[in-house]
Amino acid sequence: MKYFLIPVLVVISGIMTCCHREKAPEWRPAENPIYTVWGEKLDPSAPWPEYPRPALARDEWMNLNGLWDYAICPKDADRPEPQGKILVPFPVESALSGVRERVNDSLALWYSRDFVLPKQWKDKRIIINFEASDWETTVWVNDKLATVHRGGYDPFWCDITNLLDGRKKHTLVVRVTDPTDSGPQPRGKQVTKPGGIWYTPTSGIWQTVWLEPVEKTWIGDLRVVPDIDNGVLHVTVIEEQCKGGPDGCPPVDMAPSLAEITLLAEGETVAVASGTAGTVVTLPVPDARLWRPDDPYLYDLKVRLITGGQVADQVTSYAGMRKISLGTGEDGFTRILLNNEFIWQNGPLDQGFWPDGLYTPPSDEAMVYDLEMLKKMGFNMLRKHVKIENRRFYYHTDRMGLLVWQDMPSGDEYIWGDKPDIVKSAADSAIFMDELTMMIGTKFNHPSIVMWVVYNEGWGQYETPAVTGYVMALDTTRLVNSASGWTDRGTGHVLDIHHYPDPVAPGPEKERAIVLGEFGGLGLPVEGHTWEQKNWGYEKMGDTTSLLNKYSEFYAAVRQMVAEKGLSASVYTQTTDVETETNGLMTYDRKVDKMGYENVRKAMEGSK
Repeated sequence: MKYFLIPVLVVISGIMTCCHREKAPEWRPAENPIYTVWGEKLDPSAPWPEYPRPALARDEWMNLNGLWDYAICPKDADRPEPQGKILVPFPVESALSGVRERVNDSLALWYSRDFVLPKQWKDKRIIINFEASDWETTVWVNDKLATVHRGGYDPFWCDITNLLDGRKKHTLVVRVTDPTDSGPQPRGKQVTKPGGIWYTPTSGIWQTVWLEPVEKTWIGDLRVVPDIDNGVLHVTVIEEQCKGGPDGCPPVDMAPSLAEITLLAEGETVAVASGTAGTVVTLPVPDARLWRPDDPYLYDLKVRLITGGQVADQVTSYAGMRKISLGTGEDGFTRILLNNEFIWQNGPLDQGFWPDGLYTPPSDEAMVYDLEMLKKMGFNMLRKHVKIENRRFYYHTDRMGLLVWQDMPSGDEYIWGDKPDIVKSAADSAIFMDELTMMIGTKFNHPSIVMWVVYNEGWGQYETPAVTGYVMALDTTRLVNSASGWTDRGTGHVLDIHHYPDPVAPGPEKERAIVLGEFGGLGLPVEGHTWEQKNWGYEKMGDTTSLLNKYSEFYAAVRQMVAEKGLSASVYTQTTDVETETNGLMTYDRKVDKMGYENVRKAMEGSK
């Protein structure tokens, strides 16, 4: 098995470069302990071919996923010659990348490929989109700097029109460095020495890279806010303009364009409204069909940007009419309400790791399989644990009706015991706050996301009241869980405790709902489907029968806590096994549903 690449270096005239190596074959998956069925049948000519941004869609786009040249060299070395092929968008440490080598904080990962633009894009602005790259990413087009981005989880884009010239074939070069767990940046469960609850890291490009053509003025984003109490939908259209480019770019002081928004249900127009781009446009939604897990109804949106009387851009999107809030029930408990009614939110801790793709699912179909299984098991929620997924993931939770508690990926130091919050430097705080802001901004419109989880188990927890207040002000439409675990500061909308293996409920509060943010962790390794022979669980089960019995016992207790102690939500650990951790409802390769989804559902419902 290949794990590490140790580059051989020479110094010529004071410039450090990588020595030439034999090029690897075009592509084949690297040796790996286990694979998913989707990884086994992966077509390297078309990885992740789906449109990556369903909540703001255009007809024309170009997918740049596929085989790229790559090389790994010391950080201070010049651009090296290619060492082989890597399959984008799979991280370099994964088997499906075809490489499966580590990149530490002293190395840089280089990518390159050529692309040819369609002739019909000749007079368009060309935008390059990276759905995610971990962590510092520098992009050149035709040997000219395009952009530098720092962040491991958020999508970013750049207008590269000014870097293109008359040539037919253009060159794209990307350099990525990633400190993994040697830096303070958000990283989630990624570590250089995996084991226990810590997993193999992801470096470099790990989501789709793509191009799209736009006019000189275009729709950069939407902000969609449902208001079910007043029967309206608020939409803000964010306008973008080319700057500093060739003749024809709008003047800097040009008045904003007109935004026209059409709301549709089943293809029929419900409402049409317009207003100045950048301002709130309100559409009436009479007798709105509300979005909820058992009826995840989505309205369609058509948005046009009109500049100088001409349609400059148009996109399609969607909206779910739903509300998340706190309220007091007839029993006197403060509860989490969906659409002004209490429903028990129940779901698994969802790590989002894959044995062959690590952070990157082998395919959209594979990702959907996990969500479909959770629905079949009877869950109505999942907690996306210290990881942010691609934008298609949240599109699927929107359309399938799975509530999402979205964690901010953790990083930096821990708080243990009764210690105060850690102290961050201004620079480290800026890194965290930038990525936190991007997470909320880029995922804001998804109706399935109902809660932001800022900190997990004291990990990187600093200035808790201030950061919680920032999130609550940034998004007034959702609940904020400021500290999931044992470092509660009395802030946010919920009191969230973790308890393994058996479930417990915290004492009720008047101002906050009480939730059980993690419990369970019942471990059962399945022979032939484990990452290593050595594995563990919070409580090891001897066989499927004992696992199901204990699971049923736990959920009988949880149901009682919901009914009698005011518990609003519960999170079971976890969706799948991950590397040496065998606490999953499914095996890591997703080939074994350990208890059978019907049995899981019946156990949670208390039915026979």
